[in-house]
Amino acid sequence: MTDRSTQLLDAGRLPLRALLALATAAFITVLTEALPAGVLPAMSADLGVGESAMGQAVTIYAIGTAVAAIPLSAATAGWRRKRLLLVGVAGFAVANTVTAVSTYFPLTMVGRFVAGVAAGVVWALLAGYARRVAPEHLRGKAIAVVMAGIPLALSLGVPAGTFVGGLLGWQVTFSVMSVLAVVLIAWIVALVPDFPGQRQGGAIPILRTLGVPGVAPIMFVTLVFVLAHTILYTYIATFLAGLGMGGSVDLVLLIFGIASMVSIWIVGAHIDRRLRTLTIASTILVALAATFLALLAENPTLVYVAVTLWGLGWGGVPTLLQTAVGNAGGEAADPAQAMLVTLWNAAMAAGGVIGGLVLAGLGPAAFPWALLLLLLPVLATTIAARTNAFPAKAR
Repeated sequence: MTDRSTQLLDAGRLPLRALLALATAAFITVLTEALPAGVLPAMSADLGVGESAMGQAVTIYAIGTAVAAIPLSAATAGWRRKRLLLVGVAGFAVANTVTAVSTYFPLTMVGRFVAGVAAGVVWALLAGYARRVAPEHLRGKAIAVVMAGIPLALSLGVPAGTFVGGLLGWQVTFSVMSVLAVVLIAWIVALVPDFPGQRQGGAIPILRTLGVPGVAPIMFVTLVFVLAHTILYTYIATFLAGLGMGGSVDLVLLIFGIASMVSIWIVGAHIDRRLRTLTIASTILVALAATFLALLAENPTLVYVAVTLWGLGWGGVPTLLQTAVGNAGGEAADPAQAMLVTLWNAAMAAGGVIGGLVLAGLGPAAFPWALLLLLLPVLATTIAARTNAFPAKAR
């Protein structure tokens, strides 16, 4: 550890400079994943492929993350944590540079896959790193600080990247991402403390991790909750167009992003004492939002109310689930985090596919109903898993 981090840990305070570096890593990860959506037409034209093919730049990133998280977590279990984090961030610098300079579509897709692999490394580290760098009674709050990088990337980073891409070209946007990764590497070297990996022979096999009390219910909640959210979020523009609000997509996403930031703040303030209550409340808020969208979407004002509730419910979910699996996992926390990352990305990929089937078979009005249907087992599992996964008493 750095001297400063040791002093803060001994004093029972959060090492904000280190945590903000980790939050920036989360920001880069999410922005690198989502950025092609904002500059898709220009990338498609410059690389000489259709927009549907170019859209797979997001899919292949998610695939890279999903296939890399578990095997790389197992292979690097003995690595020192800081070294592994630096390798992951360096992967973003390389991958975004390749994307920025490539004029050949297959090479661009290779760069995107490498970026997804880097994300698998970084995501599997972040929550555990935040827990280790913070005092025990503030671990949930530390994860909330790090996870704030997610809504910041979606609500501010993607619109800013899209603006820069339109003004100076999408290549400049990805170049800026590479520069930010290089700056982050220097920040990590200077201010983020180091921790050892697991001792040789001490790593817990991934499949055995599911047998740790509480881990399996959290994985189920993660898979189904993320799937439900992604089905609607992926097709939000299509859903709004069906309501005659196609011109309001930017405003809706901005409201969702702001509400998500408020959610992160609320969760960060209370998660160390009320994880179970917050998880149940988040599920209910998203379900209430889906109900509004299913039954009252003819009124634009109520659509904005629903999106606000959606953001308030969803924004803190990554923090809640990563904290829950870290608490339940114990010595198996790192492989449990890797498994959570894999399921999260698998659910995102599946959400796009299932959402497309819902759209083709039932139309956009069915999206909120699909969300509600999936949230019922999420709520039931969260309420039932009161001993280890979402305990009634804080640990």
